Amino acid sequence: MITARIKRGSAELAILALLAEEPLHGYEIARRIEKQSGGVLRFTLASLYPLLYRMDKRGWVRGAWQTLPSGRQRRCYELTPKGRKQMPPMLKEWGLFFRALHKLAGVSRA
Repeated sequence: MITARIKRGSAELAILALLAEEPLHGYEIARRIEKQSGGVLRFTLASLYPLLYRMDKRGWVRGAWQTLPSGRQRRCYELTPKGRKQMPPMLKEWGLFFRALHKLAGVSRA
């Protein structure tokens, strides 16, 4: 069964997938989502940071402040073991979602 989580799940899954590769700061997460999706997925920082804070609170990601050589600070996020465990069920749920859409309307992932 598809839950309401599917609505925000695209952003959560995209973030988890990127952080599975390496720790990133918020701006870089938004930039890579847009670039790797060919511009189809775009998240503003205003919508991305609250999501990152919620994921941090759940223990899926861990945010830590870094000081750049310029003295400027930015918050860098890394995937936690708990966050890594979230990915398989989310991928399964997305698979169910796409199969259901395909059955209904011929929609596919391509």
